[in-house]
Amino acid sequence: MQHWIASTEAYVKAQLQGAEGGHDWWHVYRVWQLSKRIAQQESADTLTVELSALLHDIADAKFHDGDEELGPARATAFLEQLGVDAPRVAHIGNIIRYMSYKGGHNEGAFYSPEFAVVRDADRLDAIGAIGIARTFNYGGFRNRALYDPAIPPQLGISKEAYKNSTAPTLNHFYEKLLLLKDGMLTATGKQLAEARHAYMQTFVDRFKAEWEGLDG
Repeated sequence: MQHWIASTEAYVKAQLQGAEGGHDWWHVYRVWQLSKRIAQQESADTLTVELSALLHDIADAKFHDGDEELGPARATAFLEQLGVDAPRVAHIGNIIRYMSYKGGHNEGAFYSPEFAVVRDADRLDAIGAIGIARTFNYGGFRNRALYDPAIPPQLGISKEAYKNSTAPTLNHFYEKLLLLKDGMLTATGKQLAEARHAYMQTFVDRFKAEWEGLDG
C-alpha cells in the first residue's frame, strides 16, 4: 500500500507548513526514518509504523489549546478517507493518542510492538544534538528564559502542572529529556539512546559550567 504512504506524506507536509521548528515536517521526517530503522530490528508491522510515524504530530495538543483528541481524530479521519482498513485505523489512533510524554503520566497506558517503535523514534528525536536544538527552539518560541538557578526543576509533578509549566528551558532537560533513555521500549531504541543521552548530559554539564564562568 505504498500509495497510502505517499498520500500521507503529502498531507502531513501540507498541514505542517509554518509549524514551530521543533514540531514541523522535518521532525516528522526524522521520526519516520528512525521508525523504519527500528522496525527493521523489531517484530512490528511496517505499514502501521510508517503511517503512525507520519501522522503522530498532525495536531500536537500544545499547539491546539491542549486538545489531546484532535490529533487522533484528524489522523483517523484522514486514514478513513484513504480507505485504510478499520482495525489499522483504530490502532494508529491509539498509537498517536498515547505517545505523548505528559510528565510521565502516559506510561503503560497502551502497548503494541508498533507503538513501541514509533514512541521510541519520537523520543530519540527529543534527545541528543537534535533534541537540544529542538528544546531551545521551543523555549524561544514560548519566550522562556534559558536558565534561572533560582527556579529548580520540578520532578514528579501532575500532568496539568507539566503541561502548563513556564519554567526556564534548561529545566526541561531534568524534567523530561534526561529521563527518556531509561524509558525506551525496544532494544534498538535503548541502544540508539545511549550515545544521544551521553551527548546531551555533556551539553547540560558544560552549559552550567559556562553559566558560572567555570569552563576551561
